[in-house]
Amino acid sequence: MGYYDDHSPTRQHKQQRRRWVMPTIVGGVLGAVLVLLALPALVQTELLPYDMTIPEDESGLVQDDQGLTGDKTKKVQLDVNTQITDVVEKVTPSVVGVVNLQTRQDFWQREGDSSQQAGVGSGVIYKKEDGTAYVVTNNHVIEGASEIEVVLADETRIKAELVGGDLFTDLAVLKMPADEVEHVAELGTTENLKVGEPAIAIGNPLGLSFAGSVTQGVISGKERAIPQDFNGDGLDDWQAEVIQTDAAINPGNSGGALINIEGQLIGINSMKIAQSSVEGIGFAIPIDSAKPIINELEEFGQVNRPYIGVEAYGLNEVPTSEWSNTLNLPEEVEGGLYIRSLRQMSPAAKAGLEPLDVITALDGEPVQDIIDLRKYLYNEKDPGDEMEVTYYRDGEKNTTTLTLGSQE
Repeated sequence: MGYYDDHSPTRQHKQQRRRWVMPTIVGGVLGAVLVLLALPALVQTELLPYDMTIPEDESGLVQDDQGLTGDKTKKVQLDVNTQITDVVEKVTPSVVGVVNLQTRQDFWQREGDSSQQAGVGSGVIYKKEDGTAYVVTNNHVIEGASEIEVVLADETRIKAELVGGDLFTDLAVLKMPADEVEHVAELGTTENLKVGEPAIAIGNPLGLSFAGSVTQGVISGKERAIPQDFNGDGLDDWQAEVIQTDAAINPGNSGGALINIEGQLIGINSMKIAQSSVEGIGFAIPIDSAKPIINELEEFGQVNRPYIGVEAYGLNEVPTSEWSNTLNLPEEVEGGLYIRSLRQMSPAAKAGLEPLDVITALDGEPVQDIIDLRKYLYNEKDPGDEMEVTYYRDGEKNTTTLTLGSQE
């Protein structure tokens, strides 16, 4: 058994084919004529994204829908300039490389005569005043540096001086001569930042070989809390409040600029989640949080934070059995901060606090761990302020008032 199209066409089929062949030919000719007639009008309206030359007629002129003209060619150009390219062109000159130079010691533990490059990060020129330019970067970029160099967008290298750095916010301020500096970044705000709005990261991923690299994304989240362990003991010492973005941030981008679609600085790129299964999760320090820290670093060279002078740990790090056996806590206590040791003559010692006391509230605000303690002190208090401390000792609830000292 054969298929229906295995047979030769019948005479009737051949006659039907002749009927549609001629209309097809006529339609093709008419279509080509219409395209040729419409082409000059399309060129004049600049709808075609390429250069086109319209053939001359026998008189040497170009025929258009208005008659004969003397223009032999019509240039149609595609404009690749966008708001993003304009913003990048505006901001990139204010983004610099920051080179961490450290003095090496030889085998005999003697310091060498010259410094060697220990790392490269990014920075942003945010201010120029009285012949001095100021750069903000990450504290971890310049940590341990004996010398610091700033590399401008045109590869000019300038020696910079560390004004001050802060471990908790991971910010540092540098200053240098402003003779070669022409561009300063415009500071924006994160107050009205919206999730989903465009974000552009500019920096030097993997070093100066890729200086001025640009990545684009969106704001993925606001006010993210990222735990940080500064001393490597496996316990969280702080929670950084950051902006999340999916704009690619790589090693070397640290300290670089996160900008909005208006070309304003809204964040200092700081970190990313570096796991093989994770992609597109980077973080930046919000500029609204950075501004007061930058100003304090400029003025004092450090951030003056209050302290009480205790070594303390959260009760969640203590076996539950010890809550009643060692600390003698009543059942209604569900969390707090136990004091392991105190500094002599510290505010806590002067207020009568002792080791194994369990702090449960500061000015009536509950505390669960060292992060709660630091957040309340650093965000709500200043050196010299008084603070009421609620604590338990041998199962009894007590309160005391201390005067906060200044952290050096």
